[in-house]
Amino acid sequence: MVLLLQSRPGMTAAELASELEVSERTVTRDAQALSEAGIPVYAERGRAGGYRLVGGYRTGLTGLARDEAEALFLSGLPSALREMGLADAASAARLKVSAALTPALRDAPAGAGRRFHLDAPAWYQEPVTPELLPAVAEAVWGDRTVLARYRRAGRDTDAERELAPYGLVLKAGVWYLCARAGDDFRVYRIDRFTAVTVCDTPFVRDQDFDLPAFWAERSAAFARSLLRTEVTVRLSETAVRLLPRTVDRAAAQEALDAAGPPDADGWVTVTLPVESLDVAHGQLLGLGPELEVVEPAALRTRFATAAARLHALYGDTS
Repeated sequence: MVLLLQSRPGMTAAELASELEVSERTVTRDAQALSEAGIPVYAERGRAGGYRLVGGYRTGLTGLARDEAEALFLSGLPSALREMGLADAASAARLKVSAALTPALRDAPAGAGRRFHLDAPAWYQEPVTPELLPAVAEAVWGDRTVLARYRRAGRDTDAERELAPYGLVLKAGVWYLCARAGDDFRVYRIDRFTAVTVCDTPFVRDQDFDLPAFWAERSAAFARSLLRTEVTVRLSETAVRLLPRTVDRAAAQEALDAAGPPDADGWVTVTLPVESLDVAHGQLLGLGPELEVVEPAALRTRFATAAARLHALYGDTS
């Protein structure tokens, strides 16, 4: 509670209760206990009232420069922390540092988060730093427009755009720029920029723009766009459990949600969007006898051929 009030003076009992996941009665009791213990917590009444610390009471962490404060808040991997069960610990650590920052630096973490997002790299793959990344990063951090020439996939000529660079994303070792081009927000691979000129002209940042949310939506849309064909398969109970780890997770979950009840054998029939029959063959073959291809016939034939070759290789083991 003390750290919250130090960072955000004037929080109401309801706000504190929501943040701390306790009742308002518990907030009142804890505030009284803190006061009795010598922590100068007091309550202001009225419409603008709330809990405050007397006389600017603070913890002792000082001396962080702006770039240090920004770097600190760029060090986390939110999804990885959640999966490891460390999200609460990370939040507590950030809160402690936020509370100790001077008011002039308190916006540094938020500013860093608006401009940089790390989508954890894949294993066995080192990030490659594009030559023009420093110039792009300078523009992102300074909210300055850029004139960029961009090599378009499948085209012989470059496109030139004036961009408002909102944020950088590092995904699986590849750097991307999320930028506003006219009225639209778009994503550009930085290694496809052939020239970047940072202009002196600043742009007004849309404070409602959420970089992680924007990236998640565009990533999901891109993944869906790759799934251009469909296969129908029967899945055993084991295959139902393994399918989201075998193919695109969102596509698998949507297919399972739309499936009917299990048949008499306990198997479920699903229609699954896939990138291609070649990709589907490689992905689904690993489920072995837990999956039966119903259609298309071409994929079913490939599975039958693979099964026959495996039988010929290993022979009759009975």
